[in-house]
Amino acid sequence: MGMPRLRQAYTPHPVVDQSPAHLRAYIDGNDAISGRPFMQEVLDGLTGLLDEADLQGLSFERTTPRLVEPGTEDNLQRLFEANAWTDMLPIVLPTEARVEAMLKGTSHPPDKIVGRLRPTVFREFWEFTVEKVAVNAVMAGARPEYFPVILALAASGITARSSSTTSFATIPVINGPIRIELGMNTGIGVMGPYNHPNATIGRAYGLLSQNLQGGSVPNETYMGSQGNWYAYTSLIPEAEERSPWQPLHVQKGFKPTDSVASVFFGGWYTHAGYGPRATWQEKMRHALAAVEQYSPPFFVMDPIVARGFVDLGYDTKEKLIAWLADNALLTAREYWDNQSIQLLRPKAVAGIEPYASRLKANPDDVITIYEPSDIHIVVAGGETQGAWKMISGALRATVNIDAWR
Repeated sequence: MGMPRLRQAYTPHPVVDQSPAHLRAYIDGNDAISGRPFMQEVLDGLTGLLDEADLQGLSFERTTPRLVEPGTEDNLQRLFEANAWTDMLPIVLPTEARVEAMLKGTSHPPDKIVGRLRPTVFREFWEFTVEKVAVNAVMAGARPEYFPVILALAASGITARSSSTTSFATIPVINGPIRIELGMNTGIGVMGPYNHPNATIGRAYGLLSQNLQGGSVPNETYMGSQGNWYAYTSLIPEAEERSPWQPLHVQKGFKPTDSVASVFFGGWYTHAGYGPRATWQEKMRHALAAVEQYSPPFFVMDPIVARGFVDLGYDTKEKLIAWLADNALLTAREYWDNQSIQLLRPKAVAGIEPYASRLKANPDDVITIYEPSDIHIVVAGGETQGAWKMISGALRATVNIDAWR
């Protein structure tokens, strides 16, 4: 996992919803890998003297050949599949000529470092260059003019191939003039496979993530129990021209003329609805109560829905977001009875708000589970139906695309 001499002790999964006695047996029993008593493995790992292998540090070869041996197209496709370099769909083979053409989509040199990625927080970051991103952009079928968007996503530092057992996905939102320049779809089928830049930019982000972070191989470097369909080509350009509200990037302090990629990390759940109908408040409350509370929602609303909320007095996103935050309610018992939310408990114990107040609440007290800053709204859709989707997603990064032209 990037640190071959890291001393580890292993307990089986899952740990969620197991009885205390079952979990205690992991600790009192033997390490599932070594067969030695688990706690002895822990003590030896913490106190044992460094040996020769420890002192050598990293022992695996980080460098990779720039080129693979030539072969037939069929054999090369199988080679990429066998090495898990693809998303298991056919790719455009990244020949030198094709990569060189892709590099013309940016003014940055091929050897410039774009950023670093890792699939999960306990693994080491891998650093990568403009040329390596170009290879993956070619594989995805992208065109050179799309390349600045792909570079911006690569530079975000947020992987599109998270290895969380919870099967997270990453969903980018694109704002600014580049949507129009590239002919991106903000209308009918915006979240579907109906537009070339939408689909190939999203796919390139996924491919570069798995290839430039040290792999994404099930049961080795990818542990998402169920996986996630958002991980294929999820990408949403906002319909700024048809929205009655400020676009997302302007809300975050960018100018309307800036082209910006915003990266949401989640994709854990999706709720859907129509409206705003007469019972929209009840519908929203039910949907908010059904979320996985560790991952806040962002809403994708058809322009019909946005205009409907304006008619109800919500003339800014911020006003509607404030209502949503006030009405995202659970009992304290339900809130804390969640494996992932336990990751926030140290903040609560340390007195950090709002988590501290949530922890002090009585089990049956009703508490709000999100702050307004946690919730986001994006307007997109083709105005054939007043539909909205509520998707799990915390905003993790915003990157200026223009910097990568």
